[in-house]
Amino acid sequence: MTTLGFQSPVHNWRVLYRAAVFERDRTVLRERLSDAEEAIIARARELFHSTGDNIEEREALEDALYTLRAYRNAWQQNNAA
Repeated sequence: MTTLGFQSPVHNWRVLYRAAVFERDRTVLRERLSDAEEAIIARARELFHSTGDNIEEREALEDALYTLRAYRNAWQQNNAA
């Protein structure tokens, strides 16, 4: 997983998400998507075990993961054609 800055990739999930969505280089797109998905899933697990009320971040994580998966599916279908 690629790390950006000094923070853990889990806490940089938004940065990794944006990097994946806006990536134009098809040779690194798959890696960007995987890095972002891993960070999102790891952060969701952290929040699951936390006692705080993080409903907004949980919803953002769900939306981001859905978007990445839809983007990956569309990209794969486009490359298969």
